Amino acid sequence: MAINDLQKQTNTNIQEKANLIWEIATHLVGFYKPHEYGKVILPMTVLKRFDDALAPTKEKVLATYQTLNEQGFEGEVRDGALAKASGYSFYNTSRFNFARLLADPNNIEANFEDYLRGYSDNVKDILANFKFADEVKNMVKGGVLYVVIQEFNSKKADMSPEKITSMDMGYIFEELIRKFSESYNEEAGAHFTSRDIIYLMTELLVAPEKDEIKENGCFKTAYDMTMGTSQMLGCLTERLQEINPEADLTCFGQEFNPETYAIAKADMLIKGGNASGMKFGDTLSEDAYFGFEFDYIISNPPFGIDWKREKDAVEKEAKLGFDGRFGAGLPSISDGQLLFMLNGVKKLKEGSGRMAIIQNGSPLFSGDAGSGASEIRKYLIENDLLEAIVQLPNDLFYNTGISTYIWVISKNKSSDRLGYVQLIDASKCYIKRRKNIGSKRVDLDDNCISLIIKAFTEYKDAKYEENSLFVESKIFSNQYFGYTKITIETALTDSNGKMVLKKGQKQPVKGATDYEIVPLVEDIDLFIKQNYTDINPLLYVDRKKDKIGYAIPFTRLFFEYKEPEKSVEIFDRIMQLDKAEKELIKELFYGKLS
Repeated sequence: MAINDLQKQTNTNIQEKANLIWEIATHLVGFYKPHEYGKVILPMTVLKRFDDALAPTKEKVLATYQTLNEQGFEGEVRDGALAKASGYSFYNTSRFNFARLLADPNNIEANFEDYLRGYSDNVKDILANFKFADEVKNMVKGGVLYVVIQEFNSKKADMSPEKITSMDMGYIFEELIRKFSESYNEEAGAHFTSRDIIYLMTELLVAPEKDEIKENGCFKTAYDMTMGTSQMLGCLTERLQEINPEADLTCFGQEFNPETYAIAKADMLIKGGNASGMKFGDTLSEDAYFGFEFDYIISNPPFGIDWKREKDAVEKEAKLGFDGRFGAGLPSISDGQLLFMLNGVKKLKEGSGRMAIIQNGSPLFSGDAGSGASEIRKYLIENDLLEAIVQLPNDLFYNTGISTYIWVISKNKSSDRLGYVQLIDASKCYIKRRKNIGSKRVDLDDNCISLIIKAFTEYKDAKYEENSLFVESKIFSNQYFGYTKITIETALTDSNGKMVLKKGQKQPVKGATDYEIVPLVEDIDLFIKQNYTDINPLLYVDRKKDKIGYAIPFTRLFFEYKEPEKSVEIFDRIMQLDKAEKELIKELFYGKLS
C-alpha cells in the first residue's frame, strides 16, 4: 500500500488537472451558486472523457450504425455491435462531437441535444440521474452553454486515454467529487469517505488472505450496499491489484441518491469496470441483489438515520425470518445502521465472505436485553460472525467528529479466532492535518495503518507504540459480551410476616421490582444466592422473566484509571503559582529589584 505516494501524486499532476477543469466553473459565476457548480462540471467531465475516448473510433461507429440501420438490426444485437465498434461498453451515434458542436454556435442547443441523444443507454442513464437535461436548459438560459463546451474542448481539458490513464482519470474524477463535496460543507461526508479510512478497511479485509490473492486465477466479487460515489470499491480493486496485478475483482453496488449513483456509474465506465453492477435504489426496501453472495463487502452506511420510509418493506421481509435479511431482529426505528449490517451478513459468501462496515457507537450497546438491537448483536456473536471491531480516531470524517468503528464480519474465521472477538483501540493513532476539511482534522497515514494492521494480525492482548502513535488490542471470548437480565422481586407478606402464596407461588410486592445484569461468564445461581437471597430471604428472582442480552462496552473495556493528584501536591502547586503571581505584580508596579 502506498497511501503517502498516492497523496503526493494526487497533490501534484492529478490535483493540477482537476483544478484546471474546476476553473471552468468561473464561467458559471453569477448564474450558478458555488455549491451548484458540480451539477455542470461533473457531468460535463464525464461527457468529455467519453468524447475523447471515442474519438479514434468515431467514424467506425457512424459507419457501423448506418449499416445496422440499413439491415434493420436493433436491440441487443445493434447495441453489442456498436460497443464492439467503439472499443468500449458505451458509444455515441451522433455525428457531433465537442469540436463539431463549436463549429455551429447558432444552433448549439439543438446540436448538443442531438449529441446527447446519440449516446448508449448506459450513458443516458447516468445523465438522467445527474438531471443533466435541466442543467442544459439552465446553461442555455444563462447563455453559458457554448462557452462551457468551448472550455471543455480546450487543451487543458484534454482527457483522451493517451494523455490520462483510466487510473489517473479516476483520481481526477475523485478530486472533482471532493471539491464538489466541500462546496456542500456539512453534507460533504454524506457520500464521500476519505481514502485513508477506506485503505484501512481494505487492509482489514485482505490481510488474512494475501497468500490466496497472490495465486494465479484469483477471482473475487465485492459489494457496497451504500456505495455513494463507489470510491470504496475502487480502492479495494486497487489494493487487490497491488497484491496481484492479475487479480480480477468484479464490483457491485447500490445507491439511493440519484446524483451520487450517476457519479458511481460514470466512474466505473471511465475506469472500464462493471458499470452494469452499479444499481439505483433503496437497499433496505428495494434490494437489487436479492440472493447474491459476495467475497467482500465494504460499506459506510449513514449514521443515526431513521428507517420510517422503508418500515413497511422491512417489516414484511422480517416476517420471512432467516429466509430474508432481517430474521435476527429489527433495531429502533430511529437508527437503521444494524439493518445494513444484517443486509451485509446475508450477502456474505458462506465459508469465505468478509465484511468491513463503519458504524457509530450506537450499535455497540443500544437497546435493552431482548430488544432488536441486542438480538442482532446476539446473532452476530453467538454465530461467531464478529471477528474484530476497530475504534477510529475522532475527527476523521468530513461530516462528523464523533467516535466511529469498523466492524469486521467474517464467515471464515481462522481456527485461533473461533469463539473470540478482537477489540482494537486506534483512537490515538493519527496524524494531524495541516488544513481541516469540514470536521476532518486528522488523517491515517501509512504508519498509522501499518500499526493498526500489525495489532490486528498479531492477534493478542498488547499495546503498540510508534513515535506518537498508540494502538491497543484486547481479545475477549464471545460469551464475555453476553449477560442475563434478571428480575428481582420482594415477596408479599401478610400481617404476621408470612409470605403470601397463590397456587404455591410467591407474590411480588407491587412497585418493588428491581433488575440486575449478570454476565454470562458468571454462575447466575451463585450470584443470586450471594447478592440477594442470602442477604434477605424475602428477595427472590423470577427466572421466567430472564432475558439474554449482548452489549460491547468498548470504552469501558479500554478505560485506565489514573490516580488523581494528591491534595498536598495540588496545594504546593497553587502556592508556587501564588508566589509567582505576587512577584510579577511587584515587578509591574515597583520595577525589577536589583
